[in-house]
Amino acid sequence: MQEDVRTIRNRKTGEKVCEKLRSRGFAAWYCATAQEGLQQALQLIPEGSSVSWGGCKSAEEIGLLDAVRSGNYHVLDRDTAQTAEERTAIMKQALTCDVFLTGSNAITEDGELVNIDGNGNRVAAMTFGPDSVIVIVGMNKLTKTVIDAANRARTEAAPINAQRFASLKTPCQIDGMCHDCNSPDSICNYIVRTRRCKPAERIKVILIGQSLGF
Repeated sequence: MQEDVRTIRNRKTGEKVCEKLRSRGFAAWYCATAQEGLQQALQLIPEGSSVSWGGCKSAEEIGLLDAVRSGNYHVLDRDTAQTAEERTAIMKQALTCDVFLTGSNAITEDGELVNIDGNGNRVAAMTFGPDSVIVIVGMNKLTKTVIDAANRARTEAAPINAQRFASLKTPCQIDGMCHDCNSPDSICNYIVRTRRCKPAERIKVILIGQSLGF
């Protein structure tokens, strides 16, 4: 059977982006499918590890969160909290876990990550704290430049993400478009560009050849 042209393009581009990521100190793998990405991620999580995550739709979509919850790991899951105070406490514990799972709002062809956050817990864990960070990224997150990546994070990812929270009082929650708002409910409070990984290979990027997350 002839390989689909989109699959060919994704593989060629994905492998090149992984080379760029490695040149910046990241560990990086290209996986053609979600199942391959799941298996690669699980190989990077030692049994018995403490594992947590921020908002991570991509990891959820490939089955990674369910696999961790059912596996031999110490899971720090903020969604199990009974109160707001307990939820915050779990989020703080996640900053010192063994393995932190996350997605990325955008990734450039030159191997840089751009992420936007409301509370800052996700980007904080990416930059410092957990011993290992595993980033699950679909090819739909790929952009040409850092400027394109920031635009994608703000004008595409954030307004879609806002639809998950009916109680938000932001312009994008109402009409789905970014207004560069200064709302108290803004989920665009922290924008982080990760241009290199230090120490080397602490951040492990798994680029998957399909559309994931938003």
